[in-house]
Amino acid sequence: LWPWLLASSGLSALVQLVTLPFFPDSPSYLLIQKGNEEACRKAVRKLWGQGDHQAEIDDIMKEKAAMTSTKTLRVLELIKERSLRWQLYILMTVMTTLQLCGINAIYFYSFEVFHTAKFEEYLIPYVSLGVGLCECLSSILCSTLIDRFGRKVLLWGGYTLMCSVLALLTMTLSLQHQFFWMHYFSVVLIFLFVVFYGIGP
Repeated sequence: LWPWLLASSGLSALVQLVTLPFFPDSPSYLLIQKGNEEACRKAVRKLWGQGDHQAEIDDIMKEKAAMTSTKTLRVLELIKERSLRWQLYILMTVMTTLQLCGINAIYFYSFEVFHTAKFEEYLIPYVSLGVGLCECLSSILCSTLIDRFGRKVLLWGGYTLMCSVLALLTMTLSLQHQFFWMHYFSVVLIFLFVVFYGIGP
């Protein structure tokens, strides 16, 4: 089953490859990058049908004017620019915490945790698939929550809950040989961690 499951992603890529030549170019790309207003209008009509789409084209023109008035900075210039210092710090902090939050360790050791929890050998791949499905569903849930609560609340809440789950998971893994039910609690915590990761970071 796994070879077929992995091959299924190639099917969607093949569909995209075959259908891509029939899609129109992006109107903003045609106008901003290529400077071709006529091709932009044709693409807009192809995407949104016949009608007056001047307001959309005006928005793209405003975006083009804003981009031409903005100076493009090199990496070293970006680091030296004092007005962008805080944005750079925030971006670096978010990206660093995203890499070091523990999700890779959870995925790497989840098989061992499931094995220790006395799951049948043939069931473990399906439980692992459930973990991935949890992340997918929580990411979809995040897209609905972000408008209501904002990015900052989801980041703080996600990281706080993930830290709490990791602390509990460390405790349950340490005590798993003393209490038989600790194995199952560890499995629940893995699922919770993945859900909080999908909703937060």
